[in-house]
Amino acid sequence: MDRARPLMFLDRIFKDLEEELRGKKRPRPEPEALMVDANTVEELMELGLEKLKEGLDTLGVKSGGTVRQRAERLLLAKNNKLERRHLKKEEKEKETVLLEAKVKKLCEILSHTLEQTRQHVQNKQAMTPGERDVDAEDEDDVESDNDKDGDDDDKEIYNPLKLPMGWDGRPIPYWLYKLHGLRQEFKCEICGDHTYFGRRAFEMHFKGARHQNGMRCLGIPNTKSFHEITSIQEACNLWQLVKERQGLLKWRPEVDEEFEDADGNVYDTKTFKDLSRQGLI
Repeated sequence: MDRARPLMFLDRIFKDLEEELRGKKRPRPEPEALMVDANTVEELMELGLEKLKEGLDTLGVKSGGTVRQRAERLLLAKNNKLERRHLKKEEKEKETVLLEAKVKKLCEILSHTLEQTRQHVQNKQAMTPGERDVDAEDEDDVESDNDKDGDDDDKEIYNPLKLPMGWDGRPIPYWLYKLHGLRQEFKCEICGDHTYFGRRAFEMHFKGARHQNGMRCLGIPNTKSFHEITSIQEACNLWQLVKERQGLLKWRPEVDEEFEDADGNVYDTKTFKDLSRQGLI
């Protein structure tokens, strides 16, 4: 069923079947309706093995045993003297009925497939030995073609342009190669002369672990100011310039401190001290 109808949901079909069987209740006839004038075991035995089995099954009584045992159980059922051990297990009976219904349902669904299979077997049996040999050769040819297809997959992939491999293990299309600019090569000295193909990969690598580790080894923080810089010398020069600019912003008393004389003239620290030593102010 899985091979013939893979898209058919058997769970739903079986669930509907269970609900349908649960809603049906088989009417049980009275014992008197099954045994017209039979009042003794011998008279019931005359009904036959199959008839007794049918009557016992209808009443839900165990139907196994010899003809005499079945007749005795049927007579007890007529006289309402059945014991618990004579009755069938209802749960087991329900399981059997459900299983039979499922098999019957599957046979209905696969009736066309079963008929085709039966017809195929009959056609095979009707073939002569020569026709069977020809048919076997055709099947071998189909299998060999499939093997060749598999061998083609194992062959070395033709890639003269050395295009990058895609997710399917084959070279990506050339138009996609040009669209992403993968022809461009970018080398980064800070990353150990590693090469990046394409502008996007180059811009992304500045946030990568390899570039961050290289900047850490140089003792330089990996900030936005150092993006697009791939030379170690350029990075060091820029870091020195940044440090100098940061130094100019610091408080320097000899330059930033101011003094005022009695006349209201303002001098820096160095000039004020020089004029004071000379006694000019």
